[in-house]
Amino acid sequence: MSLKGRINELANKHRKLDEIIHEEQKRPSADALRLKRLKREKLQIKEQLHLLEAS
Repeated sequence: MSLKGRINELANKHRKLDEIIHEEQKRPSADALRLKRLKREKLQIKEQLHLLEAS
């Protein structure tokens, strides 16, 4: 996969996670542990994106 393709894939994953996080937060009884995992995964993807874009 090309660098541009990988960046696009990670950006899409990042957007999807953002949507999932927002939906989870809307729930009356949001799962704090699930939110924490999702936010951590989103942050890791963001860091990967920054590294790849700096290349």
